[in-house]
Amino acid sequence: MGPWNSPSRRGRTVVVTGASGGVGRATALAFAARGDRVALLARGREGLAAAADEVQRAGGEALVVTVDMADAKAVDDAAQKVTDAFGHIDVWVNNAFAGVFAPFTQITPDEFRRVTEVTYLGYVFGTRAALRHMLPRDRGTIVQVGSALAYRGIPLQSAYCGAKHAIQGFNESLRCELLHSGSGVRTTMVQLPAVNTPQFDWVLSRMPGRARPVAPVYQPEVAARAIVHAASHGRRREYWVGGSTVAALVANAVMPGVLDRYLARTAFEAQQDEAQQDEGAYGGTGNLWSPADGPHGHDFGAHGRFDEESRPGSRQEWMSLRRGQVGKALTVGAGVLAARRLARLVRR
Repeated sequence: MGPWNSPSRRGRTVVVTGASGGVGRATALAFAARGDRVALLARGREGLAAAADEVQRAGGEALVVTVDMADAKAVDDAAQKVTDAFGHIDVWVNNAFAGVFAPFTQITPDEFRRVTEVTYLGYVFGTRAALRHMLPRDRGTIVQVGSALAYRGIPLQSAYCGAKHAIQGFNESLRCELLHSGSGVRTTMVQLPAVNTPQFDWVLSRMPGRARPVAPVYQPEVAARAIVHAASHGRRREYWVGGSTVAALVANAVMPGVLDRYLARTAFEAQQDEAQQDEGAYGGTGNLWSPADGPHGHDFGAHGRFDEESRPGSRQEWMSLRRGQVGKALTVGAGVLAARRLARLVRR
């Protein structure tokens, strides 16, 4: 681990994409609380302005850059603006995404392309822009914010799941290349569970009920803590956050066919409330083509409407972030048990 990504280092330059709301917003604040300089990248002006104010009040320094992550040149220009303002980039967090809640046959080709361009190619363009500034310095960490859906597709989110699967493969390929070259630049991925974010109120949805995350739901601060930790421990290839993420990925590895049938039976209902979907707020297109806060002048913040049911933490999160300590404790415990058993055998 180099000095640029030491957990104790303060005052790093961090770029967070999709920083105007949800997980990106919570992550930006978590970095700010460490005293970092935070570049906030997103499309929504109202959300970005509010996020910048929160970052500064939290103790960080904010730089707002309005950008569509699907535009490769605009992303390159954004990275240059960050470097011009702060001198360099230590951490780049790819988080921006778009989605459509609908059966695959009800998603138009243009909609599917747009989700792919923002959610997958946005990560590719962001990573390329980050590397352009990190590789010459031979230091820095890129954090890809993923999901359990990067391994396990679910119904009604084919475009998003496809993009997350693509990110997973892309990141593994890039990681191998960086290791092969002996680069000091690190890349890691954080696989998240369902999170209480505002996206379920602005996502394009063609479901009869109101879109919602599949329970159990975690607060965005849970995700933010994992992302900040991953940024400081970039040698580890991946983090799984939340017991539900672990359960889904293990079940998918062991019995994917059974999981197919289970999700076919339960996941349609689990992703919508009984309340009728409101298509009036954004003309039925959500934030797919334009930011949700654009013409409405509304800041959505980090949290969605599921605060009452959302979990502020998890045992799995604690163990994942302390894997080394837990491993040592288990090793010592196993050693003690083995020694006791050997002593009993000797006494016999």
